Amino acid sequence: MAKRIQRAPFEIGGVSVPAGERVTVELPMSLLSNHAPMNLPVQVIHGRKDGPTAFVSAAVHGDEIIGTEIIRRIARARALRRLSGTLLLVPIVNAYGFISHSRYLPDRRDLNRSFPGTPKGSLASQLAHRFLNDVVKPCDFGIDLHSAAVNRKNLAQIRINPEDKRARELAGVFGAPLILKSPLRPGSLRASASDLNVPVLVYEAGEGLRFDEFSIRVGVKGVLQILQFSGMTSSRTIKKTVIESPVAISSSWERAPEGGILRSLRRTGDTVSKGEVLGLISDPFGDKETEVLSTLEGLIIGRATLPIVNQGDALFHVAKLRAPENVEGTIGALEENVVADPIFDEDEIF
Repeated sequence: MAKRIQRAPFEIGGVSVPAGERVTVELPMSLLSNHAPMNLPVQVIHGRKDGPTAFVSAAVHGDEIIGTEIIRRIARARALRRLSGTLLLVPIVNAYGFISHSRYLPDRRDLNRSFPGTPKGSLASQLAHRFLNDVVKPCDFGIDLHSAAVNRKNLAQIRINPEDKRARELAGVFGAPLILKSPLRPGSLRASASDLNVPVLVYEAGEGLRFDEFSIRVGVKGVLQILQFSGMTSSRTIKKTVIESPVAISSSWERAPEGGILRSLRRTGDTVSKGEVLGLISDPFGDKETEVLSTLEGLIIGRATLPIVNQGDALFHVAKLRAPENVEGTIGALEENVVADPIFDEDEIF
């Protein structure tokens, strides 16, 4: 009888993780000003069987905490008990910002504009370098979880590099209410990962420093569907979303024509026509009102939630759709599919 060949251990940060094991590895980053150590924790799930290597990350921006909860639930999912391949879970990339409830690092740099980084650069540059080389580089693909900034809210959506066919394929599997084609930005994780031939999906949903149950559920189900599609989990672990996500070809922000107090008339997920009134800006006495008009026909995929606005503030993010017909019905069907999925029982959530 032929002897079964054991998978080689997974090596990360000088730690060797045997096949069939789940280990949380602390990648050392720096000493804080009080001399306490700061690490980058990565949970490695190294399956007994061969398969892809993938990462799921969150809180690259420290105040975008919704992805942290998504990863917490994924880590507890029954689907991971018999994993093929290797999964790297990083619920908090920017721990500095996470602890201080800030988008940025202590040096006021945006981590998602600091890639690929250098080992001797700024704190943001060092963190970017470590995350890219220790976590991203060994992977076949990745999913990076984000939300809108504080005082903004995003419709659950996947953002992809329009030139990456593999990312487009995975985006269709994810099953978000919208797919937005978003060009790569210099210094971003997606751009540096692309240079390494690692396709990365960006999931945007909800708002900074807040949990949103629907957005969390879409994220959990989307990640599990991709793991299943990639052969990393059993085909029987999740009921697949069969509704095709609408695709947006471009987007733009409608900005405040003047300062004042905003009353929003439309919400994320609403379709709008060109010239439609999205909101009203008034002075504190109500003597004057100015309309905020949509400059294109499309779907509201993000909006400001703070009523106090200054002239030029971004208020409504409107996406131009490839096929705008019946998009609200499609999004509604996707929402029903997620809400009704049996994976979201009480044990799975709490």
